[in-house]
Amino acid sequence: MSLGQQLAPHLPFLRRYARALTGSQTEGDQYVRATLEAIVAAPEEFPREVDPRLGLYRTFQAIWASSQPEAFGAASASGTENEAIAQARLARIAPLSRQALLLTAMEGFTTEDAAYLIEASPDEVEELVAEALREIEQQTRSRVMIIEDEPLIAMDLEQIVRDLGHDVTGVAVTRDEAVALAMQDRPGLVLADIQLADDSSGIDAVKDILSEFNVPVIFITAFPERLLTGERPEPTFLITKPFQRSTVKAAISQALFFDEATVPEAAA
Repeated sequence: MSLGQQLAPHLPFLRRYARALTGSQTEGDQYVRATLEAIVAAPEEFPREVDPRLGLYRTFQAIWASSQPEAFGAASASGTENEAIAQARLARIAPLSRQALLLTAMEGFTTEDAAYLIEASPDEVEELVAEALREIEQQTRSRVMIIEDEPLIAMDLEQIVRDLGHDVTGVAVTRDEAVALAMQDRPGLVLADIQLADDSSGIDAVKDILSEFNVPVIFITAFPERLLTGERPEPTFLITKPFQRSTVKAAISQALFFDEATVPEAAA
Protein backbone atom coordinates (compact mmCIF):
# COMPACT_ATOMS: atom_id res chain seq x y z
CA MET A 1 0.00 0.00 0.00
CA SER A 2 1.35 3.41 -0.99
CA LEU A 3 1.91 6.18 1.55
CA GLY A 4 -0.93 8.17 0.02
CA GLN A 5 -3.32 5.25 0.48
CA GLN A 6 -2.21 4.88 4.10
CA LEU A 7 -2.79 8.56 4.85
CA ALA A 8 -6.09 9.07 2.98
CA PRO A 9 -8.40 7.71 5.74
CA HIS A 10 -6.86 10.09 8.28
CA LEU A 11 -7.14 13.32 6.25
CA PRO A 12 -10.74 14.18 7.23
CA PHE A 13 -9.82 14.02 10.90
CA LEU A 14 -6.66 16.07 10.40
CA ARG A 15 -8.91 18.70 8.80
CA ARG A 16 -11.16 18.56 11.88
CA TYR A 17 -8.16 19.17 14.14
CA ALA A 18 -6.71 21.90 11.93
CA ARG A 19 -10.03 23.75 11.76
CA ALA A 20 -10.49 23.57 15.51
CA LEU A 21 -6.90 24.71 16.00
CA THR A 22 -7.23 27.74 13.72
CA GLY A 23 -10.92 28.52 14.22
CA SER A 24 -11.37 28.59 10.45
CA GLN A 25 -12.14 26.05 7.75
CA THR A 26 -10.12 28.02 5.20
CA GLU A 27 -7.02 28.40 7.34
CA GLY A 28 -7.22 24.89 8.73
CA ASP A 29 -7.56 23.31 5.30
CA GLN A 30 -4.63 25.41 4.05
CA TYR A 31 -2.42 23.91 6.75
CA VAL A 32 -3.54 20.42 5.75
CA ARG A 33 -2.69 21.15 2.12
CA ALA A 34 0.71 22.47 3.18
CA THR A 35 1.26 19.27 5.14
CA LEU A 36 0.47 17.11 2.12
CA GLU A 37 2.66 19.25 -0.11
CA ALA A 38 5.56 18.84 2.31
CA ILE A 39 5.10 15.05 2.33
CA VAL A 40 4.95 14.89 -1.47
CA ALA A 41 8.03 17.10 -1.79
CA ALA A 42 10.12 15.01 0.63
CA PRO A 43 8.54 11.58 1.22
CA GLU A 44 11.82 10.28 2.59
CA GLU A 45 11.44 12.64 5.56
CA PHE A 46 8.03 11.29 6.56
CA PRO A 47 8.24 9.53 9.96
CA ARG A 48 8.23 5.82 9.12
CA GLU A 49 8.95 4.53 12.59
CA VAL A 50 5.41 5.29 13.80
CA ASP A 51 1.81 4.66 12.73
CA PRO A 52 0.92 6.63 9.54
CA ARG A 53 -1.67 8.70 11.44
CA LEU A 54 0.93 9.74 13.99
CA GLY A 55 3.38 10.57 11.23
CA LEU A 56 0.76 12.68 9.44
CA TYR A 57 -0.11 14.69 12.55
CA ARG A 58 3.58 15.05 13.44
CA THR A 59 4.27 16.55 10.01
CA PHE A 60 1.30 18.89 10.45
CA GLN A 61 2.49 19.97 13.91
CA ALA A 62 5.95 20.75 12.55
CA ILE A 63 4.51 22.98 9.83
CA TRP A 64 2.12 24.64 12.27
CA ALA A 65 4.84 25.37 14.81
CA SER A 66 7.32 26.69 12.25
CA SER A 67 4.84 29.00 10.52
CA GLN A 68 3.66 30.98 13.55
CA PRO A 69 6.74 32.99 14.65
CA GLU A 70 7.64 33.96 11.08
CA ALA A 71 4.13 35.18 10.28
CA PHE A 72 3.80 37.35 13.35
CA GLY A 73 7.38 38.58 13.37
CA ALA A 74 7.07 39.87 9.82
CA ALA A 75 3.70 41.51 10.38
CA SER A 76 4.56 43.26 13.62
CA ALA A 77 7.72 44.74 12.17
CA SER A 78 5.97 46.56 9.34
CA GLY A 79 3.99 49.24 11.12
CA THR A 80 1.26 50.01 13.60
CA GLU A 81 -1.61 48.79 11.42
CA ASN A 82 0.09 45.51 10.59
CA GLU A 83 1.10 45.12 14.21
CA ALA A 84 -2.54 45.39 15.20
CA ILE A 85 -3.39 42.75 12.60
CA ALA A 86 -0.62 40.56 13.96
CA GLN A 87 -1.91 40.90 17.49
CA ALA A 88 -5.43 40.00 16.35
CA ARG A 89 -4.08 36.90 14.64
CA LEU A 90 -1.99 36.07 17.67
CA ALA A 91 -5.17 36.05 19.74
CA ARG A 92 -6.51 33.37 17.39
CA ILE A 93 -3.58 30.99 17.92
CA ALA A 94 -4.51 28.12 20.16
CA PRO A 95 -1.74 27.92 22.78
CA LEU A 96 0.13 24.68 23.34
CA SER A 97 -2.17 23.78 26.21
CA ARG A 98 -5.19 23.84 23.91
CA GLN A 99 -3.31 21.84 21.28
CA ALA A 100 -2.67 19.16 23.89
CA LEU A 101 -6.34 19.19 24.90
CA LEU A 102 -7.58 18.93 21.32
CA LEU A 103 -5.16 16.13 20.49
CA THR A 104 -6.25 14.05 23.45
CA ALA A 105 -9.92 14.97 23.95
CA MET A 106 -11.00 15.53 20.34
CA GLU A 107 -8.58 13.45 18.30
CA GLY A 108 -8.31 10.62 20.80
CA PHE A 109 -4.54 10.39 21.02
CA THR A 110 -2.99 8.95 24.15
CA THR A 111 -0.89 11.15 26.37
CA GLU A 112 2.22 9.41 25.01
CA ASP A 113 1.17 9.99 21.40
CA ALA A 114 0.35 13.64 22.07
CA ALA A 115 3.76 14.02 23.69
CA TYR A 116 5.37 12.72 20.51
CA LEU A 117 3.30 15.06 18.36
CA ILE A 118 4.14 18.26 20.23
CA GLU A 119 7.65 17.15 21.21
CA ALA A 120 7.07 17.15 24.94
CA SER A 121 7.13 14.59 27.73
CA PRO A 122 3.95 12.77 28.83
CA ASP A 123 4.11 14.63 32.14
CA GLU A 124 4.26 17.94 30.30
CA VAL A 125 1.25 16.96 28.19
CA GLU A 126 -0.75 16.14 31.31
CA GLU A 127 0.15 19.53 32.79
CA LEU A 128 -0.75 21.29 29.52
CA VAL A 129 -4.14 19.58 29.44
CA ALA A 130 -4.71 20.53 33.08
CA GLU A 131 -3.78 24.12 32.22
CA ALA A 132 -6.28 24.14 29.35
CA LEU A 133 -8.99 22.81 31.64
CA ARG A 134 -8.21 25.55 34.17
CA GLU A 135 -8.57 28.11 31.38
CA ILE A 136 -11.94 26.64 30.47
CA GLU A 137 -13.13 27.11 34.05
CA GLN A 138 -12.30 30.82 33.73
CA GLN A 139 -13.92 31.20 30.33
CA THR A 140 -16.77 33.64 29.87
CA ARG A 141 -20.10 31.88 30.31
CA SER A 142 -22.35 31.75 27.30
CA ARG A 143 -25.91 30.87 26.35
CA VAL A 144 -26.18 27.75 24.22
CA MET A 145 -28.95 26.54 21.91
CA ILE A 146 -29.15 22.82 21.12
CA ILE A 147 -30.57 21.46 17.85
CA GLU A 148 -31.02 17.73 18.38
CA ASP A 149 -33.97 15.42 17.74
CA GLU A 150 -32.86 12.44 19.85
CA PRO A 151 -34.11 13.10 23.42
CA LEU A 152 -31.39 11.18 25.26
CA ILE A 153 -28.61 12.85 23.30
CA ALA A 154 -30.23 16.25 23.80
CA MET A 155 -30.42 15.62 27.54
CA ASP A 156 -26.78 14.57 27.63
CA LEU A 157 -25.68 17.67 25.71
CA GLU A 158 -27.76 19.90 27.95
CA GLN A 159 -26.15 18.40 31.04
CA ILE A 160 -22.64 18.86 29.62
CA VAL A 161 -23.39 22.48 28.74
CA ARG A 162 -24.75 23.23 32.21
CA ASP A 163 -21.84 21.43 33.89
CA LEU A 164 -19.53 23.85 32.06
CA GLY A 165 -21.43 26.73 33.62
CA HIS A 166 -23.31 27.81 30.49
CA ASP A 167 -27.04 28.37 30.18
CA VAL A 168 -29.25 26.50 27.69
CA THR A 169 -31.70 28.69 25.78
CA GLY A 170 -33.67 25.66 24.60
CA VAL A 171 -33.68 22.48 22.53
CA ALA A 172 -35.07 22.41 18.98
CA VAL A 173 -35.86 19.23 17.03
CA THR A 174 -36.65 20.62 13.55
CA ARG A 175 -35.27 23.30 11.24
CA ASP A 176 -38.26 25.63 11.69
CA GLU A 177 -38.27 25.18 15.45
CA ALA A 178 -34.54 25.93 15.60
CA VAL A 179 -34.85 29.15 13.62
CA ALA A 180 -37.83 30.30 15.69
CA LEU A 181 -36.03 29.58 18.96
CA ALA A 182 -32.90 31.41 17.82
CA MET A 183 -34.89 34.47 16.79
CA GLN A 184 -36.80 34.45 20.06
CA ASP A 185 -33.75 34.08 22.32
CA ARG A 186 -30.42 34.69 20.59
CA PRO A 187 -27.78 32.20 21.75
CA GLY A 188 -24.04 32.76 22.06
CA LEU A 189 -23.30 29.27 20.72
CA VAL A 190 -25.22 26.63 18.76
CA LEU A 191 -24.80 22.84 19.02
CA ALA A 192 -26.47 21.34 15.95
CA ASP A 193 -27.16 17.79 14.86
CA ILE A 194 -27.11 17.26 11.09
CA GLN A 195 -30.19 15.08 10.57
CA LEU A 196 -33.36 16.25 12.33
CA ALA A 197 -36.69 14.68 13.23
CA ASP A 198 -38.76 15.79 10.23
CA ASP A 199 -35.97 14.95 7.76
CA SER A 200 -34.94 18.58 7.77
CA SER A 201 -31.28 19.52 8.07
CA GLY A 202 -29.42 21.08 10.96
CA ILE A 203 -27.10 22.62 8.38
CA ASP A 204 -30.01 24.42 6.72
CA ALA A 205 -31.27 25.56 10.12
CA VAL A 206 -27.86 27.02 10.92
CA LYS A 207 -27.68 28.76 7.53
CA ASP A 208 -31.04 30.38 8.25
CA ILE A 209 -29.83 31.52 11.67
CA LEU A 210 -26.51 32.84 10.35
CA SER A 211 -28.35 34.89 7.74
CA GLU A 212 -29.79 36.87 10.67
CA PHE A 213 -26.81 37.10 13.04
CA ASN A 214 -23.35 35.63 13.61
CA VAL A 215 -22.89 32.91 16.21
CA PRO A 216 -20.30 30.14 16.61
CA VAL A 217 -21.63 26.69 15.68
CA ILE A 218 -20.56 23.15 16.51
CA PHE A 219 -22.05 20.40 14.34
CA ILE A 220 -22.64 16.87 15.59
CA THR A 221 -22.76 13.95 13.15
CA ALA A 222 -22.28 10.20 12.93
CA PHE A 223 -20.62 10.66 9.52
CA PRO A 224 -17.90 13.32 9.94
CA GLU A 225 -16.06 12.33 6.75
CA ARG A 226 -18.93 13.78 4.71
CA LEU A 227 -18.29 17.24 6.16
CA LEU A 228 -14.49 17.12 6.19
CA THR A 229 -13.71 16.82 2.48
CA GLY A 230 -12.09 20.24 2.04
CA GLU A 231 -13.94 20.57 -1.27
CA ARG A 232 -16.70 23.05 -0.29
CA PRO A 233 -17.79 25.31 2.56
CA GLU A 234 -17.94 23.02 5.60
CA PRO A 235 -18.17 23.34 9.40
CA THR A 236 -15.21 24.62 11.38
CA PHE A 237 -16.12 22.69 14.54
CA LEU A 238 -17.37 19.13 14.29
CA ILE A 239 -18.09 16.42 16.88
CA THR A 240 -18.45 12.76 15.97
CA LYS A 241 -21.31 10.60 17.29
CA PRO A 242 -21.14 8.76 19.61
CA PHE A 243 -19.23 11.46 21.48
CA GLN A 244 -17.33 11.60 24.73
CA ARG A 245 -18.11 14.32 27.26
CA SER A 246 -14.50 15.47 27.08
CA THR A 247 -14.81 15.92 23.31
CA VAL A 248 -17.88 18.13 23.64
CA LYS A 249 -16.20 20.10 26.41
CA ALA A 250 -13.09 20.70 24.29
CA ALA A 251 -15.12 21.71 21.24
CA ILE A 252 -17.31 24.15 23.17
CA SER A 253 -14.34 25.78 24.86
CA GLN A 254 -12.45 26.09 21.57
CA ALA A 255 -15.39 27.61 19.69
CA LEU A 256 -15.91 30.16 22.46
CA PHE A 257 -12.14 30.79 22.63
CA PHE A 258 -12.19 32.11 19.07
CA ASP A 259 -15.50 33.88 19.50
CA GLU A 260 -14.03 35.85 22.41
CA ALA A 261 -10.71 36.52 20.68
CA THR A 262 -12.01 37.85 17.38
CA VAL A 263 -14.96 39.41 15.67
CA PRO A 264 -16.87 36.49 14.12
CA GLU A 265 -16.58 36.19 10.34
CA ALA A 266 -19.69 36.86 8.30
CA ALA A 267 -21.62 33.81 7.28
CA ALA A 268 -20.69 32.47 3.87
